This record gives sequence, C-alpha cells and structure tokens, in this order.
Amino acid sequence: MTSLSVNPGALAVSKSWAGASLLPPLGNLEAYISAVGRLPMLTLEEEQDCARRLRDQNDLEAASRLVLSHLRLVVSVSRKYLGYGLPHGDLIQEGNIGLMKAVKRFDPDQGVRLVSYALHWIKAEIHEYILKNWRMVKMATTKAQRKLFFNLRSMKQGFKDDADVATHRDTLSQEQIDSMARTLQVKREEVIEMEQRMAGGDVLLDPSPSEDGQEAFGPISYLADASHEPTALIESHQRDRLASDGIAAALEELDPRSRRIVQERWLKVKDDGSGGMTLHELAAEYQVSAERIRQIEVAAMKKMRKTLAAYA
Repeated sequence: MTSLSVNPGALAVSKSWAGASLLPPLGNLEAYISAVGRLPMLTLEEEQDCARRLRDQNDLEAASRLVLSHLRLVVSVSRKYLGYGLPHGDLIQEGNIGLMKAVKRFDPDQGVRLVSYALHWIKAEIHEYILKNWRMVKMATTKAQRKLFFNLRSMKQGFKDDADVATHRDTLSQEQIDSMARTLQVKREEVIEMEQRMAGGDVLLDPSPSEDGQEAFGPISYLADASHEPTALIESHQRDRLASDGIAAALEELDPRSRRIVQERWLKVKDDGSGGMTLHELAAEYQVSAERIRQIEVAAMKKMRKTLAAYA
C-alpha cells in the first residue's frame, strides 16, 4: 500500500492552528485521505491573511495553513486520473507538489481564491507525471500533443459510454475520428497518430530467458545489425580477398588450356546475360570430346580449391 506523509515541519509550525492535530501518524493511503478530509477549510479572510503573510514576511506557518487546507482538493483532482493505471498515492504526491508551487506563487491581490489558482498547478504536475510514467516511451512532447493526449482519452471514453454506440470497440471509427478532429480543431491525421500511440503498449526489446533456460526471442533480434560486427567484417574482408586476389592466384597455377576452360565456363557472361561457353562449344574449339573438357574442368577446379585453401 502506498504511504503518504505531510511534512513534519509544516505540522510543527501550525500547531496553533485548530485542525493540524487531526493528522495522526499516517501509514497508508486510506488514513491519509481520511485525515486530510477532516482538515478545515480557510475562510476568504483567513486565506488572504495567510497569503499576504507568506508573500510579505515569508511566514512558513501561513504557507503550512494554505497547503494543509487544500490537500483535499488534490485528492479530489487525483481521482479523475485513476484510469491511467498509475498508483493513486503517486498521483496525490505529484498533485501536492503542484499545490505547493501554487501556494508559493499565489497573489491574494488578484481577486481569485487559491482553489481556482491551484487547480491549474495541481493538474499540470499530475499531467507531467502521467506522460512520463504511463509508457516507458513518452507519449507527448509538445504542448499541442499533451493537450490532444488528455482530450482524446476523455472523448474516447465518452464514445464508449454513449448508449447510442452499438458496439464498444477499442479503435475509433472514421466518423469518430472526424468528430474529434473538428471538436479539438486539429488534423484528423494527428488524431489517428495519437490514437495509435495510446493503443500501443511497451514491448521488452531484450526479453529475459525462459524458465527452461532457453533464450527468449524478442524484437531486438530484428533490430540488430550484424553487418558491422567484428566477426562479420573479418569474414566479409576474407571473402573479398578470395574473390579477387585468391582466384587470380589460383588461376595462375593452371596451365593455359585449363585456365581458359575455367574462365570461359565460370567467369564470363555472354552478351545476352546467359552463362559462358558450354562443354560442347569448348570441345569443338579444342577438337576433343565434351567428356574430355569436363575432366579437364574437374581437375582444374580441384587444383584451384587447394590453392585457395592455402591462400586463405
């Protein structure tokens, strides 16, 4: 169970405030929510007095009263984001950070209550936490993408809750995409892209070995580029040497007739793209049988293999 706590120093300086003693030592989330729900709210006069003392005198007791009296607001806001699958306690902690930032920047002379001003800061911190932790890869980076992410999720849930929708599909229809694009004033392509990001899950690139000790096959196998591995580079270099210098050296070991037969049979291509001379064509040129040409070719290839093996 996620545990939450309130700054002990903040409680110490606010002992004179009736209500601070209502917070017992907190060991779980339910106790925290119950405790902050019993803290009294400040009146307009009390809130303005605390805000001015904090602004003008840096009064930490006044800051403590402002924060403590609005902790229930953070709990209320955080409940709206439970659908993202993140711990409620963590959402509350992030919202509390936003509340403290709001208290620090609050100006009582602007004519608004702290609850209205703090709402923006609380949501901003919770949004940032969700975007960083909902997926391992950040879902939205620009301001427009962040706005689209939260609005799209809310609207999509509205489509699912609509009684007129016959089937509850995870993917959006073309009509729903067009409706969202018009409502949010963005391109339909942006809606489709964000929908695809939200639908996709995290995939472990390099999975752990299975229970039987066998290595699991993961996406990293598709991403690895073996062409630049040292072993592959050495093998490639060796093949290049054998295909050029090695074959040239092996051909030099043959007599002129055997060398020409090998070259005509295996190393030359006709203008039409077909292979070199046939056994019968070479037999007619040398006035021997095709079988004799084949025997010379076999002997020549065997000699070349020995030379290539020694060259390698």
